[in-house]
Amino acid sequence: METSTTDDDAVKPPHRWLRTFLLAPAVGTLFLWMIVPLVMSLYFSVVRYNLMQPGPTEFVGLANFSYFFTDPDFGPAIVNTLVLLGSVIAITVVAGVLLGLLVNEPFPGRGIVRVLLISPFFVMPTANALLWKHMMMNPIYGVLAQVNGFFGLAPVDWLTDHPLLSVIVIVSWQWLPFACLIFMTSLQSLDREQMEAARMDGANALQRFWFLTLPHLARPIAVVIMIEMIFLMSVFAEIFTTTGGGPGNESTNVAFLIFKQALMNFDVGVASAGALFAVVLANIAAVFLIRLIGKNLDK
Repeated sequence: METSTTDDDAVKPPHRWLRTFLLAPAVGTLFLWMIVPLVMSLYFSVVRYNLMQPGPTEFVGLANFSYFFTDPDFGPAIVNTLVLLGSVIAITVVAGVLLGLLVNEPFPGRGIVRVLLISPFFVMPTANALLWKHMMMNPIYGVLAQVNGFFGLAPVDWLTDHPLLSVIVIVSWQWLPFACLIFMTSLQSLDREQMEAARMDGANALQRFWFLTLPHLARPIAVVIMIEMIFLMSVFAEIFTTTGGGPGNESTNVAFLIFKQALMNFDVGVASAGALFAVVLANIAAVFLIRLIGKNLDK
């Protein structure tokens, strides 16, 4: 009995090898692009390499990590990073849901309002920080100072008196459009007939939001939290442009602490150790959140 082979079986192996051959350059380039900086960071983290002390590099083991972890600014930097993460995520999620619900209802000019809500997300972080530093928070001619003067209140030097709060406001303003966009898109798929049935059964607006809208937004909220947590760990431009990590270390986060070690103290070894710590921290958060979202998607 003869066995016949289909055309698909005959052409599958060449296609598989061709696909692998075509993908190899892109995969190889991406691998080198990621692995070379990581290997260099691993190397510099275990040697003594200070730009102000030229000479042969010396293997020091975990001394750079010990120096980084015992830095007096390390504890405040961790606390500031967590406060920044939690505050920005809470502000963007809560305000994003409220704004998404607001613009989800039809009204004249809704398209223009949506574009204006999304626009701040496309502003570069440095430009965003300069805008808030000079136009909004300046204690002499800033908008907030003018508002305080209108009500007879003393102007506030936000970047000096409330540095971490100022950074939180600046970063939240830029990331709020991202959360709002995700929630607006998700609300488009909300079952209108189910909402109308709940309204006819006597459910008020709060009950409809709690039992229908909020469960519908559970997955988008998880996605927003995951993406923001990963990116907000590396907030740097806003701090560098506005407060410079100060006064003292009141607005220094982990990313800015690594910068201070690398370019202010010229200690590449300690900065590399801090960079590896940040990578490990970000990966732990990413794995935890991905598993959390995976469980949410399986429901």
